[in-house]
Amino acid sequence: MVPAILFALSFSHLLNDTMQSLLPAIYPLLKTSFQLSFTQIGLITLTNQLTASLLQPLVGFYTDRYPKPYALALGMGFTLAGLVLLALAGNFGLILVAAALVGMGSSVFHPEASRVARMASGGRHGFAQSLFQVGGNAGTSFGPLLAALIIVPHGRGEVLWFSLVALTGIVVLTYVGHWYRENSHRLITPSKTRAGAAPLDSRKVFLAIAILVVLVFSKYFYLTSMTSYYTFYVIQKFHLSIQSSQYFLFVFLFAVAAGTIIGGPLGDRFGRKRIIWASILGVAPFTLLLPYANLVETAILTVFIGVILASAFSAIVVYAQELVPGNVGMIAGLFFGLAFGMAGIGSAVLGKLADFTSISYVFQVCSFLPLLGILTWFLPNIEKKA
Repeated sequence: MVPAILFALSFSHLLNDTMQSLLPAIYPLLKTSFQLSFTQIGLITLTNQLTASLLQPLVGFYTDRYPKPYALALGMGFTLAGLVLLALAGNFGLILVAAALVGMGSSVFHPEASRVARMASGGRHGFAQSLFQVGGNAGTSFGPLLAALIIVPHGRGEVLWFSLVALTGIVVLTYVGHWYRENSHRLITPSKTRAGAAPLDSRKVFLAIAILVVLVFSKYFYLTSMTSYYTFYVIQKFHLSIQSSQYFLFVFLFAVAAGTIIGGPLGDRFGRKRIIWASILGVAPFTLLLPYANLVETAILTVFIGVILASAFSAIVVYAQELVPGNVGMIAGLFFGLAFGMAGIGSAVLGKLADFTSISYVFQVCSFLPLLGILTWFLPNIEKKA
């Protein structure tokens, strides 16, 4: 294991996701400055999510076959260009271009960084993925806070200060690129795996990937109900103030971060399939109880929900990478892209459902999503074959 590289990747993930989360955090400023409709705000999100999610598996597929050690620094360069344009844009069209560039930065960063994390893991693949991902969790929570402290009081032009964050990321990722180039022998590429027998035939691999996609759907639809609407839920049900509701959301996000770092090492020790079982299906009793809990019980339940549900993602990514050896970047891109895509679609769908019914009804419906974890039963036991 190479701890310096893993921590550099986690730190870079923190920087990347901090900048990614700035865009939605300044939507109120953009709406006022350009007199945008909610439909136009939705177009900004759609543009960003399309480049951030759909391009990831394509980038991973290409770099699996043609490794690019400095692609990580290049991806951060796209984010830098997007931030500068976001600060200086004079019309809605340029805002869309800025959103696309920020999304492109993410689409290059995630599959490549996931590949390097695996290279540097020393066989502890779950731990490496968890350490990498927890940086992103922290960055996602820092972005809105920094926007509130720096950008909102002083105006959109203050986004330019965050170009220094991007430049820091480029420096760190250039160092990572040097290590990547010098350790390219650690790569397992598709050409290296063709000669060996695949662990499973193609039909079983396809079925397993399809099941994992459904599990990611259940996980991220439920997570987006919490991240997007949990504050509205506790305000409506328990008559809390906006400020108090933010404390509840912070507790949940902290639990998610804890679950992310716990899940990987547990997968290394007890097997990825067991952790997927325990995480997706194991959280169901807590989600089913949540709509009927009082205030104190709600706070306690959301801690369990955050920790248990978040522990699955690194196990899912590493399990899928072991299903399709030699395609580390493509698989990472596929599942990170799915995570972004499901979160964006889920937020829109659940918002529409809340408009027609209520926030409480949304949480009642979403409480059943973890029951899809029963599909884990059909995943092959590839770790026994290893």
